[in-house]
Amino acid sequence: MNTTPRRLFLGLLSTLPLATFSTQVLAQAHADWPNRPVKIIVAYPAGQSTDIATRYFADKLTKNLGQGFVVENRPGAAGNIGTAAAARATPDGYTLVMGASGTHAMNPALYPNVGYDADKDFDAIALTALIPFAISAGPQAPVNSLTDLIALTKSKSGQVDAAIPSVTGQLVMEMLRQREVPLFGVRFKGSADAMTAVLGGHVPVLIDTVAATRNQLGKIKVLAVTTSAPMASMPGVKTASEQGLPNFTIAAWNALMVPRGVPAEIQAKLAAEMRKILDLPETQKAMGDLGFERAPVLTPTELTAWLREERRNYAHVIKTANMKPD
Repeated sequence: MNTTPRRLFLGLLSTLPLATFSTQVLAQAHADWPNRPVKIIVAYPAGQSTDIATRYFADKLTKNLGQGFVVENRPGAAGNIGTAAAARATPDGYTLVMGASGTHAMNPALYPNVGYDADKDFDAIALTALIPFAISAGPQAPVNSLTDLIALTKSKSGQVDAAIPSVTGQLVMEMLRQREVPLFGVRFKGSADAMTAVLGGHVPVLIDTVAATRNQLGKIKVLAVTTSAPMASMPGVKTASEQGLPNFTIAAWNALMVPRGVPAEIQAKLAAEMRKILDLPETQKAMGDLGFERAPVLTPTELTAWLREERRNYAHVIKTANMKPD
């Protein structure tokens, strides 16, 4: 008599209690998340717009979930270094990353090898903010409006430098060049370095986010914002569209993400908590005061589809503008 099937069946039965116990343990571990500090990787230096927003949300998550959410800045290679590190992190819910339009939409089209797959290596949790840009001039620059700057660049074609601290800032500059505003880009590692150069008179123009620029209001001359309407956080500043560049609107974005493979229960808990935080009137006011705009309300599934469309759109713009990495 062949007893092999019976032995296999009995062997399988013997493992069921252990399997059931393991499932219960895992479920309990997920339900207890977070039971130790959580790291949020920001792939940019401190002071960049992504860093500013992430610290706000980290503080809220810490208060709401009873564990520390700590921002870890991992800058370098236009955000590729920190993002690649996040992609390789253990998918246990204790390493998150604040994705950005630069790291998750532009860089894959700009660099031959970013060190991660923006689509396959991450799961999207929440779109946290839209990030408009400001076009500014240093205190010594002989311009007081975008109209002045346009006239200056045309009189000195290719001789007016602009400090560029991000790939999205580079895209804004390329869009200006396409509108016959021939600025010459000077790349910097981050917002702080770019602002220092402009305030010191080494570079006359700055293209950076409103969130990073507004810290120096009163010292720097903000010439225009890239929103469709003026911003409350930039009083008295007109839009680019109002100053001779019709329909000139662009905003970067941030989205909280986790490495692919984080348990669904943890993702759902984190998404629900972020939705609560984003819907708070105090959050909406704080983000507006910091220079951000409210992001569309998207479920994680909707956000995943939106991110894929953003990658396609940015790839098209980058190809059209013939943008190149450093």
